[in-house]
Amino acid sequence: MIKLGVNSVLFQGHDLATAFQHIAWAGYDGVELSAIKGMCEHLELDNWKPQAATIKGLAAEHKLALLSMEVASLDEARLEKAFEAGREIGVPVINVGPGGKSNVEEDFVRQTDLLAKMAEKAGKYGVRLCCKAHVGGSIYNTPTTLRAMEKIKLPSFGIDMDPSHIYRAGENPEKALPAVLSRVGHIHIRDCKGRGPSPGDPCDQACGRGEIDLRGYFRAMVEGKYDGAVCLEVIGAGKYELPRRDVIAAESYGYMNAILKALGAR
Repeated sequence: MIKLGVNSVLFQGHDLATAFQHIAWAGYDGVELSAIKGMCEHLELDNWKPQAATIKGLAAEHKLALLSMEVASLDEARLEKAFEAGREIGVPVINVGPGGKSNVEEDFVRQTDLLAKMAEKAGKYGVRLCCKAHVGGSIYNTPTTLRAMEKIKLPSFGIDMDPSHIYRAGENPEKALPAVLSRVGHIHIRDCKGRGPSPGDPCDQACGRGEIDLRGYFRAMVEGKYDGAVCLEVIGAGKYELPRRDVIAAESYGYMNAILKALGAR
């Protein structure tokens, strides 16, 4: 079954207990732990061991699955800590961006070599490394995603398919998803207005407020028998008061849940 979650970055500036409580109140199935250095480190990878029991306890208390972790960076030392933490805490997917610059061949080669190296390490820890196409990055659209898939065939490497980045690359995500779905291990989701480069204000990233055909995107997921996590990832909400973030979470859940129910997938 597709599980709906929230990246805890939505609640940056608040502690993890607050994030879990508010995500549970909104109705979600699980949580993506934000371990993004310089933005939101709900999971502090340099000091993760003292947090492990607390995180497991919060997950049990609020009946939320630990769906994934976002590290974003491809720093090797941080990723190895993330893999170790994921194994211990029970987080199956570690999400990163590709790094590098778009349309620079040497960047694509270097970054995919690094992704392959780190995916091999992830497999040894029993977790999966997933990378998203990212605006401005060496992997930024469907063609570059397919190239990475062809190059890195390890089962411990997957795609984190974020429709907002694909939309901002000038594609229609609902049409792009089937081409990569066989290797998709995680989905970050948000809406956006316009083709970018920014995803827009946090309130416009709430599912259903933007221009992406998210109904068609979920239909492609269901028809392709995707059976993983879909985590709301809203960036920039640190400037919002807590109730406004709750609105984004709850509105997005209601929208996605209604679509999945209509598709017979919940």
